[in-house]
Amino acid sequence: MQGVIAAVPTPVDAAGAPVRDLFAEHCRWALANGCDGLNILGSTGEANSFDTTTRRAVMGWATEACPAERLMVGTGTPSLAETVALTEAADDLGYGVALVLPPYYYKPASEAGLIAWYMALHAALGGRPIRIHFYNFPQMTGLNIPVPVIAALAMRAPERFTGIKDSSGDLAYCAGIVALGRDLAVFPSSETVLPHARPDGFAGCISATVNVTAPLCAQVWAKNGEGTADLSEEIARQRAAMAGPSLIPAVKHMVSRRTGDPRWRHTLPPLRPLPDGAARDLETVLSHP
Repeated sequence: MQGVIAAVPTPVDAAGAPVRDLFAEHCRWALANGCDGLNILGSTGEANSFDTTTRRAVMGWATEACPAERLMVGTGTPSLAETVALTEAADDLGYGVALVLPPYYYKPASEAGLIAWYMALHAALGGRPIRIHFYNFPQMTGLNIPVPVIAALAMRAPERFTGIKDSSGDLAYCAGIVALGRDLAVFPSSETVLPHARPDGFAGCISATVNVTAPLCAQVWAKNGEGTADLSEEIARQRAAMAGPSLIPAVKHMVSRRTGDPRWRHTLPPLRPLPDGAARDLETVLSHP
């Protein structure tokens, strides 16, 4: 999997239960409007606010609505047993890739401890074909997956550990993983890398704001960034308008605006819906290049 990948949000009703029809419609829309793939139940999907039963249900809805080969899914939790169970469920549903956060509760985590945890996951999966992409998000987890840990795991189990989504925003970190030369698929979390992604050795991007910018991003990716300066500038402008502490509520609001369905504005605590004034301001900014 490579290219433009949206980290899709999960719609919920007023009681916090996921809404199947809204979720399926948006997944299909994203694939039909520029996305090469979708990341289900990542941070944008508020995965860590759901219990495992709910996560399994949403995983199934995605594979019913979309081709499994175009999907990856977040399965990482601080619990190794829960992570194994969710990853096995993903494999049963046909997912080819699981994004797995490091075990982020007990800190500091040693390199040896991280390697042991990921290797225990690999061993528990046995002969299952699902591949693991590391999910590096130090702003949320409080730890950065060291490049030597990634190198060691990719060497020990190259058929399992095959890529990374990096949400740190540190392109030097991403470049360090590319430099390992182990054919790892490296996905930064911003679509602003797309004009130079291939020369830099990146597999594309996995981004929350792609839920809005996908049609523009698809053009930049298809043209390998050539002659797309204006498009790239507009993508960066739109991303900047949505980025920040209110990223997920902002993305959900814009999906609500596209669909005309106010249920999309609901979030799970501690997140709060975008205030009306901020929502109007965002709409104004995005509609006036």
